[in-house]
Amino acid sequence: MYTLNCTGRLLVVDRPLVMGIMNLTPDSFYAGSRYTETEVLQQAERMIGEGASILDIGGQSTRPGSERVPVAVELERVTGAIQAIHARFPETPVSIDTYYARVAAEAVAAGASIVNDVSAGTVDAAMYETVGRLQVPYILMHSKGTLDTLKKEFTYEHLNREVLDFFIRETAACRQAGIKDIILDPGFGFGKNHVQNLSLLKQLSVFKLLDLPVLVGLSRKRTIWKTLDITAEESLNGTTVINTISLANGAQILRVHDVREAVQAVRLWQAYQEA
Repeated sequence: MYTLNCTGRLLVVDRPLVMGIMNLTPDSFYAGSRYTETEVLQQAERMIGEGASILDIGGQSTRPGSERVPVAVELERVTGAIQAIHARFPETPVSIDTYYARVAAEAVAAGASIVNDVSAGTVDAAMYETVGRLQVPYILMHSKGTLDTLKKEFTYEHLNREVLDFFIRETAACRQAGIKDIILDPGFGFGKNHVQNLSLLKQLSVFKLLDLPVLVGLSRKRTIWKTLDITAEESLNGTTVINTISLANGAQILRVHDVREAVQAVRLWQAYQEA
């Protein structure tokens, strides 16, 4: 069991949790996850009703070929949405998906209580210090290279060992910056091809050595649709299979586009464990 201090509200991770993805961008890779500000409350209510424990709000796409937008644009996309969700659903933690420290700080001021950074502090050197000052949980994601090469495929001599070494090094840096609650994200799809992603998933349990919650974000990603020779839109069943494998290998948080199906997978997995 883990507890995460989300600006004074404790999020208890004593069972696998589901994080719902809400992209306030026009170009995220899966069109079904793109919402406008006018749709945010309706979609948040739907996801929470389906069992989401966390909502992850992003205003910057990281899909291959996406155009990076300025901080001001990102803030304009996410701040009002976070305020509205927090006001309507104050008991549901909101995660801000950003690699900019200023966006993280202003999002937390607006009601977010978790920071999800795909760059692990490499884009904005102030990120670790900022999250430490904000005293919110931090999702530390493994990636290789720079922001511009996050979606490039790399060669690894020992992928799982490299990811584990990265987590050991960076969790120490996070703690030195004052970050108390850390969630590990192996970074599926970031600097890894579909075969490497499956290999990493197969060895997911190795990260239990760090005694921190592990997040898996493979929902509708290329690993699924390339393996099955289908599209992202056709990848719901494949996502459910991958989510189930993730649970079997120790994932504590599933970051997904389709909340209801992920929650059902968790419920069945729990029933199976308890039988």
